Amino acid sequence: MAVKIRLRRMGQKKAPIYRIVVADSASPRDGRFIEEIGTYDPNTDPSTFKVNEEEAKKWLNNGAQPTAVVGKIFKLAGIEK
Repeated sequence: MAVKIRLRRMGQKKAPIYRIVVADSASPRDGRFIEEIGTYDPNTDPSTFKVNEEEAKKWLNNGAQPTAVVGKIFKLAGIEK
């Protein structure tokens, strides 16, 4: 089972808010997930995000792969593998 850290879309039409989740790579974008570790709001200026650093580091150490956007969010938050 390949595990990814990715975004799950929430919110209204044209006003998305994303949750950062750990999910199996075979599950759909807004489908089943293992754990929620943060949020990301691109609608604010500048964009805001909140990440549980302990959980993110735990999943990265266990081999979960972040997507490109989540990797950038982690870099801004100061989370390294």
